[in-house]
Amino acid sequence: MKFLTKEIKIALVAVCGLVILFFGMNFLKGLNLFSSANKYYISFKNISGLSSSSPIYADGYKVGVVKNIKYDYNKSGEIMVEADIDQELRIPKGSSAEIVSDMLGNVKVNLLLATNPRERVMPGETIMGGINDGALGKMKDMVPVVMGMLPKLDSIVTTLNILLADPAIAQSLHNVNTITGNLTVTTTRINSLLAGLNRSVPGVVSRADSTLYNANLLAKKLNNIDVEGTMAKVDATLANVEELTAKLNSNEGTIGLLMRDPSLYNNLNSTMRSADSLLIDLKAHPKRYVHFSLFGRKDN
Repeated sequence: MKFLTKEIKIALVAVCGLVILFFGMNFLKGLNLFSSANKYYISFKNISGLSSSSPIYADGYKVGVVKNIKYDYNKSGEIMVEADIDQELRIPKGSSAEIVSDMLGNVKVNLLLATNPRERVMPGETIMGGINDGALGKMKDMVPVVMGMLPKLDSIVTTLNILLADPAIAQSLHNVNTITGNLTVTTTRINSLLAGLNRSVPGVVSRADSTLYNANLLAKKLNNIDVEGTMAKVDATLANVEELTAKLNSNEGTIGLLMRDPSLYNNLNSTMRSADSLLIDLKAHPKRYVHFSLFGRKDN
């Protein structure tokens, strides 16, 4: 092993480093040198930042990478992209490709596979491509609208500044703060009232139950009353009262005569006057009517 001089060893290490660097760079680019792939060409009018080693996807799955990009000087405005695509992928005839850019600026190619089970794109053939701006494209479409809204937004901001500078706004905010405080106090009182009502409800319900029970008892007692018999007795009593009233209004009987004969009143009145005169005379001359003697009566 004398021929492995120091210089040869250094050269071998350098060669190994270059080989490792080559494979490492291709690996970082997404190129797999040990896998078999078919070469296809994709034609674009604008590659929108697409570069070598950009990934190629089909239905969200990575199926290849961009190997090379060539600008066709003979056909102005046409760019040919050389793509290495997994040989196990069958690309139906009529499929297309699109370049998609995300918000971070990453660029990739999506294969839009057609539904053609009979014909396929053979390796080496060209697939037509286009650009799908995605979210960035939507933002680009919104730029004119936003630019048109900027004057209105500026006017709105100016108006808001004028309104906010008005002292009445500050006073209104102060009033709102006061109203909020009052609402808080009112809410606290309402909660206290509701708590009191919640404590009172069981007692009220109990009293209501007792009242309903008494009402049921009263209803049962009323149901047990002989209403027809009672009404018959009331009718009989009213008939007797009516009969008594008729007798009082008639000239028959003592009570009727007393109530309707004026002579009886006059006689009673005369008797009362005579009795009154007698009492007056008795008081004035008692000896005329009462005599007391221990030895016998003395004639006057």
